[in-house]
Amino acid sequence: MQPVLNVEDIKAVETRLSDAGVSISELMHRAGGAAAQEVLRLGDVSRAVVLAGFGNNGGDGWVAAEELKAAGVDVRVVTPCEPDQLHSDLARMVAKAAVEAGVVYVVGPARDELDVLLGGCDAVLDAMLGTGFHDAPVAPLSIWIDALNSSGARVVSVDVPSGLSAQTGHAPGAVVVADVTITMLALKPGLLSDDGRDVCGSIVVAPLAEQTAKLVYEADPVAWRCEATDYLDVLVPPTSVVDKYSRGSVLVVGGSTRFPGAAIMAAKSAARAGAGYVTLAVPEPIANLCRTHLLEIPVVGLPADADGTFSNEARAQVAQLAERRSAVLVGPGMCVTGGTVGVVSTLLESEAPLVIDADGLNSLARLTSNRLDEFPELLRRKAPLVLTPHRRELGRLVGLTDATPSSLTSALEAARRIVWADGGSELVVVAKGTATACVGVEIAMLPKPGPACLATAGSGDVLAGITAGLLARGVETESLPTLTAFACEVHGYAASIAQERFGTRGVMAADIIDCVGLAVDAVEDRAAFSGADDMAPSDEDDARN
Repeated sequence: MQPVLNVEDIKAVETRLSDAGVSISELMHRAGGAAAQEVLRLGDVSRAVVLAGFGNNGGDGWVAAEELKAAGVDVRVVTPCEPDQLHSDLARMVAKAAVEAGVVYVVGPARDELDVLLGGCDAVLDAMLGTGFHDAPVAPLSIWIDALNSSGARVVSVDVPSGLSAQTGHAPGAVVVADVTITMLALKPGLLSDDGRDVCGSIVVAPLAEQTAKLVYEADPVAWRCEATDYLDVLVPPTSVVDKYSRGSVLVVGGSTRFPGAAIMAAKSAARAGAGYVTLAVPEPIANLCRTHLLEIPVVGLPADADGTFSNEARAQVAQLAERRSAVLVGPGMCVTGGTVGVVSTLLESEAPLVIDADGLNSLARLTSNRLDEFPELLRRKAPLVLTPHRRELGRLVGLTDATPSSLTSALEAARRIVWADGGSELVVVAKGTATACVGVEIAMLPKPGPACLATAGSGDVLAGITAGLLARGVETESLPTLTAFACEVHGYAASIAQERFGTRGVMAADIIDCVGLAVDAVEDRAAFSGADDMAPSDEDDARN
């Protein structure tokens, strides 16, 4: 796993490195050197431009320019002011040193002059705005960003693409679209979520000092980014000695006359994820409809009210069905009524591993008046419990109805309010978003995100079904965050396969379902291969993404 640190914690690590004898000046020189090496690693770089800002990020750029010149590169630094007018004392010092070493610079060029400079170079180093930036860029840097993005040049960004918040992942104005982002000391949450996913390109972490790993760990990372080998603990060894029951049985409870398809897709996904026996329990009025779409999956019709949703009479039958299952999923397409709230409450009291999704979560919100974090007794159980809210559902669960979590870090905070209130290792909140976080009481794991085609109706039902299907295999509670992260990565890989078949905008949830089995095999093989050899073909990509 790769640690992810909040920006403020990065500053604390820098302070501790300084206390350990690695000065801020030395860190700047090492950061600039690492950035220069990343530019050279692009290959065929004989001319380069460094866009340097006013602060320490610009200082990194000046150091990199001197390093590139020493490597024989014809380099130009574009700066908004004379070196002796830079805001940072340290930046002024390294800029003057670079000039003394013969680095050529251009102060505040006109747009047409800048266009010529950028158009005639092999690579550009973006060192305009660093991790402390959190607003919209202003002139001249906003103009430079636009010129850079229009130039077609290969771009390496230092620490964070200029214009992107390293903490939130938001870009309220102009933002550099980089090919590579070399970030210092550790990953930051904004690089992995929201706008960061589209503008960072490949991400390289430069530790800068041998003490860094220890200090980053001690800084208590806000989350951990998953690597293939992290899933070894939840892989099921292949064997031919199986039957449909030994592969796990899943009960899916959901559906309504208004939304029958969600439950159908969830049941199919559980089967595709490897569950040997799946049963779908739906309101009686839609049972025959579901049977026509699920030839291999038994469908049980349960008592319904006049609106075609579960009635209170369904609770007893749901409890009986759950007793005989390895895992239960409740919520897809269920709607929120008194009967469905009762069904969710009944399943919380069962001893079956449980996944709650969609209207199951909304039923929980109603049951707790949108303050699930104040009712931990509802969630305390011996068997695993997985909640799968998207950001709006997550906000509703903890009373943030008017302030939905808008970033990865705010989603992590909201999810932790739930898991820390419960305090048990049997609970994981899968906070879905542009970067999904699988949050347990001791760790938050960030699986690699899937493609944008996952933003389609029914995709969440597919993920819920995959999670239930994998949960039915059995899992130790301490490995539950890993299992849910594995489910998310399978979900994303299945979407990538579907995208190859149907195009970026043509993927529907049903297409993802058909690729789930292939995705499970692929992600398992990747993990096993990486673990066996400690070097998978994609290891370099993993380090740079």
